[in-house]
Amino acid sequence: MSDSPSPSGDTGERDPGLAAASATAVAAAPAPSPLSRLWNRQLDRYPETLPRVFYLFVSTLAGIVLYYELYVQYSVSTTLIRDFNQTYMFATMISVVGNLAGAFASLIAGLADRWGRANLVVYGLLVVGLLIVFAVPNAHSKYQLMAYMAIVSFVEGLVLVASPALIRDFSPQVGRAAAMGFWTLGPVIGSLVTTLVTSHTLDDTSWQTEFRYAGYAGLAVFLVAFIGLRELSPALRDQLMVDLRDRALVEAKARGLKTEDLLKGQWRQMMRLDIIGPSIGIGLHLMFYYSVVGNLVVYYGTVFNYSEQRTNALANWYWVANALALVAVGIASDVLKVRKPFMIFGGVGTVVFTLLFLMKTDQPETSYHTFAWLLVGIGVCSGFTFAPWMAAFTETIERHNPAATATGLAVWGWTLRVIVSVSAIFTPLIVTSVTPLVNKADAGQAAFERSGDAAAVVQANPELFAELNKYPDPMKAPPELLNKAITTIGEYGAKNNMPNLLQKFLDPATQNDLRLLDDLQNTAERAPDEWKRWWWFTIACQAAFLPTVFIMAGRWNPKKAKQDADEHAQRVAAELAELEAAEAAEATA
Repeated sequence: MSDSPSPSGDTGERDPGLAAASATAVAAAPAPSPLSRLWNRQLDRYPETLPRVFYLFVSTLAGIVLYYELYVQYSVSTTLIRDFNQTYMFATMISVVGNLAGAFASLIAGLADRWGRANLVVYGLLVVGLLIVFAVPNAHSKYQLMAYMAIVSFVEGLVLVASPALIRDFSPQVGRAAAMGFWTLGPVIGSLVTTLVTSHTLDDTSWQTEFRYAGYAGLAVFLVAFIGLRELSPALRDQLMVDLRDRALVEAKARGLKTEDLLKGQWRQMMRLDIIGPSIGIGLHLMFYYSVVGNLVVYYGTVFNYSEQRTNALANWYWVANALALVAVGIASDVLKVRKPFMIFGGVGTVVFTLLFLMKTDQPETSYHTFAWLLVGIGVCSGFTFAPWMAAFTETIERHNPAATATGLAVWGWTLRVIVSVSAIFTPLIVTSVTPLVNKADAGQAAFERSGDAAAVVQANPELFAELNKYPDPMKAPPELLNKAITTIGEYGAKNNMPNLLQKFLDPATQNDLRLLDDLQNTAERAPDEWKRWWWFTIACQAAFLPTVFIMAGRWNPKKAKQDADEHAQRVAAELAELEAAEAAEATA
């Protein structure tokens, strides 16, 4: 086994003897017609490096564009809430319904072990692209919007299982973490593209146009996948492949492999602690990621008064750091041949940086760049965790049954989406301040402009008028409090050349405006504490991930991992020699 695999998992070497054995191991199949290749995408030979890297690239590109199409709704969330007159709870329920649809789609995609993977990705891209271009921008109600996004999420749930299954098929265990790091760029770069496009174009466009941009990108990638994406035949993908030099043995054994027998009891085989436990663990670890995707615009808009564009620009720091870490750490994990130390380091680091992030929630003076560096820290640590985790998880599945890879990934996909749905329900229950701050923002601005001078004197004397606002009719307040308020108003009016300030202040319309402003102020003051509770919940979930690392497949010690690899290479060579001898004896009989 090579000590320095390339990012794609290729050792860069081909043994001439193994290549010759590979060439004779699989009978030549008739070339399919160009038309049939658009549906029958199976390969009966393990591909050479260049086409294999292309298939990995297309699978990753599909993930990027699908997540861009899915996540664009969150980048314009405050606009959607206002335009469709939604409560924050309803906006959250759009996500809940979508994730539940995606969860059950993930279970259906477990049948990709029987159906194959490539067509789920290819035609999923087509369906989502058409919906995002033509249906979502023309939604006339919040219920239509919910229905369309549920369909998008359903298709995404299918692809969530099918695309990493393709990545696993085309990447032996040596190089698996790097390949999974590149695959994970799907949701990360999809999110980055979303925030980049929105932060640079939303000033001059509408939310409908933002959706169409995403849909056009999706249809373009569909054309690439429609023409070029392929998958391994069941006989090839149902075997364990540790190193590319296993290729000759895998192809030789494929001739007599009864794939239907390998799929018997596949769901039962995946109902194991080391499959279910890590699936729950990684779902909890990603709680901050869900918040960045779904709640960051709302969080910064209601607590720090950031615009959608400014928040999306801030999120770019997180996505870029996360993307770079995923690839770099995936390569490092493959070089050292261990996964677990990276996962533990990343898991602990994520908790620490999220705690530092939480401590800034009630500090409005915190600078943009302080937040940016905190998000970089969380993004890097999460990258340390996720790429090795995906590799270790697929290797854990292979420990039970390599033929049930999509089934095991379906368990993970279902678990992940259910966790997202449940957490989304809890968000508006914990953070109750969002709905009034978002829905009444325009009314509050209008009230401030109408009340003008009266609002200014209230802002200059907040404690006095907070006490006065406890009484629906200020004229019925206790005489001492009322006299103090009248004196303060008079002095402020005289000092600022506002002779009619007291009369304006007592006007019923002005009082209504001031009460609205007072309600919004009180709501804004409690928002940081509510968000703090949410971030504490996030940290608890991140900490719960750590114990699940210990039950997954893989070594902790790079030296022992290398010994395992050397022993595997020896077994493969011996088994291949045995097959060649048997074939030679059969040929001469």
